[in-house]
Amino acid sequence: MVPAGEHAEDAIVADAGNGKDGDQALRAMGVAGDDDAEHQQQRDGGFSMRSLLWHGGSVWDAWFSCASNQVAQVLLTLPYSFSQLGMLSGVLLQIFYGLMGSWTAYLISVLYVEYRARKEKEGVSFKNHVIQWFEVLDGLLGPYWKAAGLAFNCTFLLFGSVIQLIACASNIYYINDRLDKRTWTYIFGACCATTVFIPSFHNYRVWSFLGLGMTTYTAWYLTIAAAVHGQVDGVTHSGPNKLVLYFTGATNILYTFGGHAVTVEIMHAMWKPRKFKYIYLLATLYVFTLTLPSAAAMYWAFGDQLLTHSNAFSLLPRTGWRDAAVILMLIHQFITFGFACTPLYFVWEKAVGMHGTRSVLKRALARLPIVVPIWFLAIIFPFFGPINSAVGALLVSFTVYVIPALAHMLTYRSASARLNAAEKPPSFLPSWSGMFVVNAFVVAWVLVVGFGLGGWASVANFIKQIDTFGLFARCYQCPPKPHAGSPLPAPPHH
Repeated sequence: MVPAGEHAEDAIVADAGNGKDGDQALRAMGVAGDDDAEHQQQRDGGFSMRSLLWHGGSVWDAWFSCASNQVAQVLLTLPYSFSQLGMLSGVLLQIFYGLMGSWTAYLISVLYVEYRARKEKEGVSFKNHVIQWFEVLDGLLGPYWKAAGLAFNCTFLLFGSVIQLIACASNIYYINDRLDKRTWTYIFGACCATTVFIPSFHNYRVWSFLGLGMTTYTAWYLTIAAAVHGQVDGVTHSGPNKLVLYFTGATNILYTFGGHAVTVEIMHAMWKPRKFKYIYLLATLYVFTLTLPSAAAMYWAFGDQLLTHSNAFSLLPRTGWRDAAVILMLIHQFITFGFACTPLYFVWEKAVGMHGTRSVLKRALARLPIVVPIWFLAIIFPFFGPINSAVGALLVSFTVYVIPALAHMLTYRSASARLNAAEKPPSFLPSWSGMFVVNAFVVAWVLVVGFGLGGWASVANFIKQIDTFGLFARCYQCPPKPHAGSPLPAPPHH
């Protein structure tokens, strides 16, 4: 029987001094990683600039990674969602889906620990191997669950990367409109391809910290700029007035708080993964301080104008403050692109037999084919805003809500599995039956509201964008430019 809770980790740490077996046990629970010398230096109180900036694995690193990854370009589309939902529904659904997302992130962390605890009993070492969600499903529930996890997770991360690339082109246009958004997509696709050189989530330490700072600045810029601007003349707040728009907005919020498709990889990068359990919830609480004020302030100021302006930057006057926010978001979207792509890089490395290679250059070259389809899809579907809702309904619903809840119920369906569980139910819900009820509610709600109604609404809206702008749109939602030689408007008559 595996010791439960923190005692299992304590037992493993205590065995660390027993030579090779202890070292393997440390790795089996992620207390030691793929760079043992560097971890040992940190445990011994040593210091190096490289470890400070490049090699993270602490609780704080995980918190910054979760908070930074959870809200990026979606921050700019939440005011658009508020215009579809109305103020009250917008606020309530953010809180609801934020808490639901935190719950399923907790379930993923529990299943990860369970999987590693079972492998630790078998003496398995994960040196030079990053565990991923589909491997957890395979180890706990079998190959069919592995296939489902792999399909949904990879497709979601693929389109998550596409969305970041679309957002880069959409944002830079508000600083420099001499090039159309499609051309900017070409340029930023090449820039984002450089993420192939970042080995793993260990190496996002400084980027996660900077990314969250950039998002924080942008959120408060939107809030303050909207308040200073005040309400536009004749502002109206008619939402919600159409079911298709209401559920499109709801699924964008479901997408917002479904950023934990990389939870397993972030946990694996931690020196003590058991400490992850409540990190996502704490990250979500901070994210609320960014998303709620900015979306509410923008909707208050501009109202129904947001229905045709999915990027919040498009309604604010150009100032140095706005340009700074655009530039910071561009950098942060580059970081988030790396967050979404890194698990895809790992899957591809394993498929082509390059995952255990120590050479960064060889791994980078092996990863490049992943960037090409992302680039291509961003050019085909440049629909910033509507694509978020479609991805949320069709992919996020299953990847980070339905599958984790079902997997938890099935993993612990037997009395022996519950008795030998590496993690017992949390103190705030100390009953297996209670966990089952909550999980069943998550599955039912997301299947009906998220996938069913949300899928209908978001796909209908997505098709409308294709009918209106066409595939390969050169400049989605760009204002018309005056043509050279066009007559000047007539002067006003008095």
